[in-house]
Amino acid sequence: MAIGERRDSIRAAALLAAVALPVLLGGCSALQLGVVNHAGPVAAAEWHVYLILAVVLIFVAGPVLLLVPLVAWHYRISNKSDAYRPNWGFSWPLEILVWVPPIGIVIGLSFLLWNATHRLDPYRPLASNQPPLEVQAVALDWKWLFIYPQEGVASVNRLVIPVGRPVHLSLTSGTVMQSLLIPRLAGQIYAMAGMRTQLNFAASQAGVFRGENTQYNGKGFQDQKFDVIATDAAGYARWLGHVRGDAIPMDTPALARLTRQSIEPMPLVFSHVPPGLFRTMMIASTQETAR
Repeated sequence: MAIGERRDSIRAAALLAAVALPVLLGGCSALQLGVVNHAGPVAAAEWHVYLILAVVLIFVAGPVLLLVPLVAWHYRISNKSDAYRPNWGFSWPLEILVWVPPIGIVIGLSFLLWNATHRLDPYRPLASNQPPLEVQAVALDWKWLFIYPQEGVASVNRLVIPVGRPVHLSLTSGTVMQSLLIPRLAGQIYAMAGMRTQLNFAASQAGVFRGENTQYNGKGFQDQKFDVIATDAAGYARWLGHVRGDAIPMDTPALARLTRQSIEPMPLVFSHVPPGLFRTMMIASTQETAR
C-alpha cells in the first residue's frame, strides 16, 4: 500500500471513530436513567429477573457462538484430512445434549417467569406498614395530569411522592391510548380512554426520576416527559403546603386549556381540583371516542 493510501485509510478510520464514539457514549445515559440504576423495590425486582434471563441466554447462545466458527474452521475447504461425513449413526450422548438442556431451560424459565409475573403484577399492592399514596394520572396531548384526590391538589408534568411510601397510581387517558413508564421505579403500564388501569410502586431513595409516555400519540410525543420527585415526608408536606398556599385552583378555563393539544414548557400545580375529576374525564373520553 502506498504512503498516500495509508494516510487516507488512517484519516478515514479516525473520522469513523470520531463519529461513532459520541453515538456509543450516548447510550451511557440509558444506564443512568434505566432499570440498571434502579431506585425502587419494583424496579430492583425487575432488574433481578433481567440478570437471571441474561445468564440463561448467555448459556444458550454461548455454545452456538463458539461452535459455529469452530465447525466452519474445522471443515474448511483446505482441510483435506477431515472429510465431512453426514451419514452418522444414532448417538445417545448427542441426542441427550440436543434435547435435555433446552427442555430444562424452558421448564426453568417457565417457573421463574410464572412467579415473577405474579410478584410484579402492576395491580398488586406493595407490602408496607404505611398506607399507599393515592394518585390519579390522566394522559393528555402532550402532558400528564396528576391528581391527588385525598389532598385535593393536582400537578402537570411533575409527580411528587414521599420516599419509602407505596404509591397507588390509577391511570386513564383523556385522548388516545398512551403508556406510562418510570424506568428507575416501575415498569410500563397503559392508559386508555374510558378505562382505569393501575400501577403500584415506591421509591427507596430520594431523587428526581424521569417518566415518559412510550406510546406514540402525535407530533408532541417526544416532549411528553415528566419528573418524579421523591423526597422525605417533611419535604412532601412542604410541597403540599406550597401548592395549597401559592397555586391557583383548577377552574373550567384552566381545564379546557389543559385538554387542548399543547406542550407545557414548565410544570404546573393547582391548589384545588373539582371532586371526581378523574372519573369525569374518564367518562368524557369514552363519549368522545364513541363520537
